[in-house]
Amino acid sequence: MALTEGEARIWADRVAEAGADGPDLSAYLTETGPGARRLDLLVSGAHCAACIARIEGELADTPGVASARLNLSTGRLAVGLAPDGEPGRVLRVLDRIGYPATPFDPDSARQAQDREGRELAMALAVAGFGAGNAMIFSVPVWAGLFGQELGPATRTFMQWASAGVGAPCAVFAGMVFFRSAWKALRAGRANMDVPISIGVILTLLVSFQETLLKGRDTYFDAAVTLLFLLLIGRWLDHALRRRARSAAADLLALQAPSASLLADDGTERRAPLRLVRPGHRLRVRPGERIPVDGVVETGESELDNAILTGETAPEAVAPGAVCRAGALNLSGLLTLRAEAACEDSTLARIARLVESGAQSRSSYVQLADKAAAIYVPVVHIAAALTFVVGWALGLPVREAVLRAATVLIVTCPCALGLAVPAVQVAAASRLFRRGVLVKSGAGLERLAEADHAAFDKTGVLTEGRPRLLNADPLDLARAAPLTRASSHPLARALAEAAGEGPVAAGAVEVAGQGVEARTPAGVMRLGRAAFVGAPLSGDQTELWFRDDRGALFRFAFADPLRASAAGLASGMGERGLAVSVLSGDVEAPTRRAAEALGVPDWRSGLTPQGKVEVIAGLRAVGRRVLMVGDGLNDVAALSQAHVAMAPGTALDASQSAADLVYPADRPERILEAIDVARAARRRALENFAFAALYNLVAGPAAMLGLVNPFVAALAMSGSSLVVTLNALRLLNGGGK
Repeated sequence: MALTEGEARIWADRVAEAGADGPDLSAYLTETGPGARRLDLLVSGAHCAACIARIEGELADTPGVASARLNLSTGRLAVGLAPDGEPGRVLRVLDRIGYPATPFDPDSARQAQDREGRELAMALAVAGFGAGNAMIFSVPVWAGLFGQELGPATRTFMQWASAGVGAPCAVFAGMVFFRSAWKALRAGRANMDVPISIGVILTLLVSFQETLLKGRDTYFDAAVTLLFLLLIGRWLDHALRRRARSAAADLLALQAPSASLLADDGTERRAPLRLVRPGHRLRVRPGERIPVDGVVETGESELDNAILTGETAPEAVAPGAVCRAGALNLSGLLTLRAEAACEDSTLARIARLVESGAQSRSSYVQLADKAAAIYVPVVHIAAALTFVVGWALGLPVREAVLRAATVLIVTCPCALGLAVPAVQVAAASRLFRRGVLVKSGAGLERLAEADHAAFDKTGVLTEGRPRLLNADPLDLARAAPLTRASSHPLARALAEAAGEGPVAAGAVEVAGQGVEARTPAGVMRLGRAAFVGAPLSGDQTELWFRDDRGALFRFAFADPLRASAAGLASGMGERGLAVSVLSGDVEAPTRRAAEALGVPDWRSGLTPQGKVEVIAGLRAVGRRVLMVGDGLNDVAALSQAHVAMAPGTALDASQSAADLVYPADRPERILEAIDVARAARRRALENFAFAALYNLVAGPAAMLGLVNPFVAALAMSGSSLVVTLNALRLLNGGGK
């Protein structure tokens, strides 16, 4: 990520001028809890794992900062502030350590990403031109011309020609690294670009000295070739991250850029979406997308929620219905009351899930971060020892300096730094194309380790659209207001059968039990038999209703299995995972579903705590459990499992507790996610092994003088390309 120096400096000056309180950043703060706030910033100059560690470490020690997480893919720094936290202090700390920041704005971030891409492309083109043309003059120097060795005068001419082409190109292309290294050193730290810059500069200086003294060996071509290959790796890394950024950007592009605000007098005006706040009244016409989450005040229509839930059937909405941002209004004119700002809408939350999944801290990433953090001092010590020992053993100063520069070049840890992030981004991008949102790289890693799958039944293995088998119209009319207040699939089926109508006021969902509401005459309850106080029949899926006078009504349902559910269960077995069905439903339908799937291990009538106890029991015997659930009663079990997945139609709480979210109508995507997770683990381990082997061989070879700068440049850059291309195999299904 790169802001222009002007943008970063303007904000730095504003921070300095504002003094202790800092500039007014209240417009950029988001309330996240009682007294807690989140500040989103766009950071300049962060390129590697060491940068992440530096930024997050400094902010962790800053008073008033509760948390800090930098997404290297987007440059977005999310800072959690305690009640006494000062946003201005955060900006001053970042400026002091050499990472100036501005308040995060999607348009500014996109422009900064485009600038970075153009800068890398230009530098890559210049380096490629310089490398190719410098070699035209340097190859005859060491290989001869037409089978004959060059004379001194011709050799000197060729060296100067190589310098004339290679040196300017190296300086121009190297500015990407030189600026980063200089900013790091000026801030009193060293990043991975420091040894690269030192190695390139030393190689150029030694080559100029050799040319002036009419020596034999120069390495102008090596310096510019090193930069060319480094820039290829950096551009590929940029392209990988752009894929992850575009996933979130594509979602946010579905959000309406503006909204029609209604004043109290009924007048209407268009306003930017960022100005919409909870409580504002909005008008949405047919063909427009819902701008923010809200509740229908007037009007009736049908909404296309496909991008949010994966369900293709339109949803009918009437006064009192909840509408989610991003849904497409198909038919009627609606007036909504906003319930959330645009940055807190359903669509924005999904986009943040995608973004956070692209760069997260799995154990592999943490291992790479630790290795990269100790790299800079270790490689500088190794280079210094190479020079001192070589000089002490009688090597000419020029040769000792050249060996030290070669050590700096050949041991650049780009391969190690890319080993895991490239794999995570590629895996998350591939799954996103298949409709699976990866919230956490650590979750993807844990998914690869899972050896036991536990499924909720209703809405996961079944279609989640239970059919009402029998109902007296009068009984249904009595229960209808309370059914419309519940999100449970059985209650939704009742509400659909009852049709449109009023919603019970003050209704409250009781996790794993049902929904209740108080009236002047008493309490109405809808849910499990025990919750309502009715006898349990146990032979059918049922829902009981008790009205406010104590009368009981029973509704029976059938919920057919999804067509792909049988393949899901057998696919788990083929991948070595045991399967369990954990349901809050009664025994008979749970048993029938499990038998149809060929799953011998099933439990029925489970409360939320009962599901947690089953998961805990499996973990106690060493099982790594994948839990798949969609209801409020699954949240605790999802949180306790080794890894969790939820369908896109699940409640927000279930999706928040899950590590991955898949399309509800495509449960086979769970199998694909497991395959990709296991392939990603193999790619990451292969990259680690290659990076370690490369450094074990290349480092000592350079210290002993067995490698010259040109070969070092090829070897180091080649190692980065190997791990990047290995990660890219995941995008096209390679390495299954």
